Amino acid sequence: MDNITQGLTAIDWSIFAVYAIVIVAVGLTVSRKNKASTEGYFLAGKSIPWWAVGASLIAANISAEQFIGMSGSGFVIGLGISAYEWMAAITLILVAKFFMPIFIEKGIYTIPEFVEKRFNKTLKTILAVFWLCLYIFVNLSSVLYLGGTALQVIMGVPMMYTIIGLAAFALIYSVYGGLSSVVWTDVIQVAVLIAGGFATTYLAISFVGGDAGFSGGFAHMMDVAPDHFKMILSHDNPQFSNLPGISVLIGGLWVANLYYWGFNQYIIQRTFAAKSLDEAQKGLAFAAFLKLITPIIVVLPGIAAFVILNDPVLQEQLSSVYGSLVTNPDLVPSSAHADRAYPWIANFLPVGFKGVVFAALAAAIVSSLASMLNSTATIFTMDIYKEYIDRNASELKLVNIGRLTAVVALVIAVFVAPMLGVLDQAFQYIQEYTGLVSPGILAVFLTGLFYKKATAKGAIYGVLASIPIALLLKFLPLEMPFMDQMMYTFILSLVTIVLVSLATSDEDDDPNGIVLTGKTFKTSGGFAVASYAIMLITAVLYVLFW
Repeated sequence: MDNITQGLTAIDWSIFAVYAIVIVAVGLTVSRKNKASTEGYFLAGKSIPWWAVGASLIAANISAEQFIGMSGSGFVIGLGISAYEWMAAITLILVAKFFMPIFIEKGIYTIPEFVEKRFNKTLKTILAVFWLCLYIFVNLSSVLYLGGTALQVIMGVPMMYTIIGLAAFALIYSVYGGLSSVVWTDVIQVAVLIAGGFATTYLAISFVGGDAGFSGGFAHMMDVAPDHFKMILSHDNPQFSNLPGISVLIGGLWVANLYYWGFNQYIIQRTFAAKSLDEAQKGLAFAAFLKLITPIIVVLPGIAAFVILNDPVLQEQLSSVYGSLVTNPDLVPSSAHADRAYPWIANFLPVGFKGVVFAALAAAIVSSLASMLNSTATIFTMDIYKEYIDRNASELKLVNIGRLTAVVALVIAVFVAPMLGVLDQAFQYIQEYTGLVSPGILAVFLTGLFYKKATAKGAIYGVLASIPIALLLKFLPLEMPFMDQMMYTFILSLVTIVLVSLATSDEDDDPNGIVLTGKTFKTSGGFAVASYAIMLITAVLYVLFW
């Protein structure tokens, strides 16, 4: 970290300005073709190739909750938080092989639309409302808060200004252009965020290594913080409640991952926009490979910050250049303010590199905001407005309703975001509160896809029962990790759906049950090879850092 300078220089601002101009220009240019039809606005005309699908999936996923939230968890917990990323790679393969063929065959716009085709309109509406509330009050608001936190530390301006700036940036191109703008700008965004992320990681670890460089720095980090390089936490680890040992591999994390990657509208929507099923599956496999490298750019900087703050020699080296910035209690990460880890590290990057990282953070934040806004607009427009308010609305009117919905959702999230400042690890907050609804929703979809006896009544009872079950497990004095809470909530919701379905139907199979054949899950040879490679790499990583 030589030639470091506090704050953003003219060079840094120039780099960021070029990035911003390119993103807005590309977003507005690609939106012209499809902006006036619902398929064009919400599904990009179903014209997206596999590599753009994969890049867009990762750009939508890697946001402030990864760069800031997961880096903060890396500071406190260590590499173990990478379980979310590495197990997601396996999940993406499962989604591609077993879920995507059914979704693509149904020709749906939204996940709730599938629910209506498999069960009924009532359940579709219940889930649509669930998702709208979740996207606005948890996802959008948390991304704005974490992004605002990062930019506040880097730029030194009040958080509310950074939140409003991020919101305005996302609105400029995503609301006007729809999914086409989101996906094609995501291709650029993912390249920027990966480049900026690798730059931060390389320079931070190289600083730790001193004359020994990156490899020496990594070895030093493993030597002085061995507990931060364990994937499976022991029961006596103070962070066990967040990552409960071996049950991470066999329990609730599967619930979180399968829900997020398989049935989460703002993620799965870009696969619906693929040219074909094969293109969608290849895109998911490409995204899985990218997930394997994500911890390098979002977790390791947090561990590096932990090592630096616990090494007096390294602190002294930074202090000699930065002075009080290194020890400023309003900027320095701690167990109570772990989400400061990434922006704190970013402050010590060389001139020019900080501009790249600044652009990478903005790319991560804005791409996720754009994806969430587009999906929020899609669900409200297609599942609420068109269904209950104006069945005869024209294509153009539906597109405009979608744009208005996105604006309203973002305004609400801007006001909610600053209220999240009381949290110490926002990434865990997102997972925990999403976990209140995800087990029941996952149970509904898995039974809907693979259990032909599942009925609409059983699904409604199951999803409505899941929330009180989750709250009961959360607030009873059981000292149960939230991942285990998710697992038990999922199991009880699943049992509820099966029992109610059997008790309320005399038919062998529900009339809307999905007929599966041997051809349903047939995939290309290239996808099979990629799948085996991803599973092998994941296994090796767990063996290395067990």
